Amino acid sequence: TSLAGAESAGDEGSGGRSLSSERWRWLARLVEQAYGLPRHLSQHSGGMIIATRPLIDCCPVVPAAMEGRQMVQWDKDSCADAGFLKIDLLGLGMLSAVERCVEEIARVHGERIDLSRIPFDDPDTFEAIRAADTVGVFQIESRAQMQSLRRTRPENLDDLVVQVAIVRPGPIQGGAINPYIARRQRLREDPSYEIPYDHPTLEPVLSETLGTIIFQDQVMQVAEAFAGFTPGEADGLRRAMSRKRSHELLQTHRERFIEGALRNGRRTGAPTDQATAQRVWEMVEGFAGFGFPKAHSAAFGLLAYQSTWLRVHYGAEFLCALLNEQPMGFYAPDSLVHEAEGRGIPVLGLDVNVSQAQCTVEQGGVRLGLGYIKGVAGSEVSELVAERERGGPYTDLGELAGRAGASRKTLEQLAWSGACDGLLSAPATQFVRPQDRRAALWQLGMATPAETLGRAGAGVGADARVGEGTQLALPLELPEAPRLRPLGRWQRLIADYSTSGVTIGGHALGILRERLSVPSEVGELVTSAQLQGLPSGSRVAVAGLVIARQRPGTAKGTMFLLFEDELGTINLIVSKAIYERRRHLARAEPLLLASGVLESSQGVVNVVVRELAALEGFVSGGVEGAEGAPAGGRVHRLRAVGTGQAPADADSVADEETVEGAEMGSSMRAVVPPMQSFAAGRRR
Repeated sequence: TSLAGAESAGDEGSGGRSLSSERWRWLARLVEQAYGLPRHLSQHSGGMIIATRPLIDCCPVVPAAMEGRQMVQWDKDSCADAGFLKIDLLGLGMLSAVERCVEEIARVHGERIDLSRIPFDDPDTFEAIRAADTVGVFQIESRAQMQSLRRTRPENLDDLVVQVAIVRPGPIQGGAINPYIARRQRLREDPSYEIPYDHPTLEPVLSETLGTIIFQDQVMQVAEAFAGFTPGEADGLRRAMSRKRSHELLQTHRERFIEGALRNGRRTGAPTDQATAQRVWEMVEGFAGFGFPKAHSAAFGLLAYQSTWLRVHYGAEFLCALLNEQPMGFYAPDSLVHEAEGRGIPVLGLDVNVSQAQCTVEQGGVRLGLGYIKGVAGSEVSELVAERERGGPYTDLGELAGRAGASRKTLEQLAWSGACDGLLSAPATQFVRPQDRRAALWQLGMATPAETLGRAGAGVGADARVGEGTQLALPLELPEAPRLRPLGRWQRLIADYSTSGVTIGGHALGILRERLSVPSEVGELVTSAQLQGLPSGSRVAVAGLVIARQRPGTAKGTMFLLFEDELGTINLIVSKAIYERRRHLARAEPLLLASGVLESSQGVVNVVVRELAALEGFVSGGVEGAEGAPAGGRVHRLRAVGTGQAPADADSVADEETVEGAEMGSSMRAVVPPMQSFAAGRRR
């Protein structure tokens, strides 16, 4: 601004240099031209351009990071302006997941599903969609989509196409969502209800979306029907909307749009006033955020239906495919597993004698794959499974160490994840505690691991051993482990998260619930299941593991949190003021206690947060250690193994170390599974 003003002001700069000199005037002009340009250019991961002549004759081309690849220095808008054919290749993880699911169905049931021939009016599928029972489903699994589904209640594929497109910045900023939902509800209550349109010329264009602009195509159709634009002018408006800095470009179309609407109204015999023209323009202008073309939404809507159909009719196979295709979608594997368990789908733990490298369907449930164990080379997992197939199941830990060809780190992770529990020989009796992961870790620590025989200076990495020789350990009988303290529920949960990122059959809140002590002034502490039966406006307190954080730009500073407890999920709305005051908790703390007011309407339940706090401050008596132990907490070290004599029964706990809520919180922060955030979204 100072440079631009200097050209006319002619003031003296620092050091007595005149800002009205020719050099400074040129700098001011260049700054004005550079204003609004991108700060830097990044490579499009799936963009291609095609020209009629060699690209090096048309535009500057530079080498890309990958050998043999080149990229142009122009951005997509400049390429389009130059007349190049521009193609964006969109990679969808759900397509791979659906393919995996179809293959797993063929393996388990001996039948191959053709998704192009499934019934597209399946009542069970649409019932699940209307109930927002869509965790893991393409496009309609987010919390915003779920809450919208309960209100729009799609009945066919056409409704689903609109549903996929509606929760987007364009319709949100254009004010389309609430009118569309309200009009659908009115039509359900009164089929004779007449949809209001801002102008008669808009009815043929917007009747499908009940008088609102949902699809990008409708912007062009509105410009032609309402403002009298030619197809070329309407396409220019569409291109202006699709550009990153579209608001400035859109202003150049505003006057032409409003003048054209007034002129077109007189010509068609349906006069338009200035206010109506301005209101319709604001609907169009809001779409500059981002919106789907109808063809795009139709393809996505079809995939959303197909994935829901698979989830409803082949739940175990669909979950297995999702777990094998991670990372993708809105939910982390741990959340997918908990939700599936809530629907009655068994999820089976890791087992070196049963698990494959990837997850598989087994006895109507899903068996976790050994590939989920962190810090283990894929080649070692494949060799462990292959050796088991060749030589039969492993009979004990010594044989596992001798045959599998696994490194010490891999053996430790296998033991700590619980994958070796089935190889422990000491049975549990009235006087002897059951052997568990600590015993397996101790015994495998005594085993001699396999050694890789490679060239000197060979690279070290996940697959460094491929193609090199491995010296196997001798399958010696290992000494019995001493009587070590078994892991308690919390310790097992932390071990699960630290090794595989997935815990089965339990939940952090299920362990902590009986030890939570909340002051009465905070509100009544309730579970996700109890929220459904409380009246709107109730003061409540909820505790949960944060599994999603969203703070979209369209929310004006509001943050949306998704809690998970042992019975389900809870939606929370955190205002900008609360977020700013408790930013460190809202952004990073995995276990939270929130107090606020319950909002419940049309099946949509939210908690409007008034205060946030770390849950560890409300855990009384520490965290449970050994099964059945008193309320005193027990320490849980991820790597340490006890060497002393464990108490013979659950009542002898005097020698166990106590742990306070603070250590519970720190241990969870160290191993918390990944979660969704719109600031760094996961692969769709």
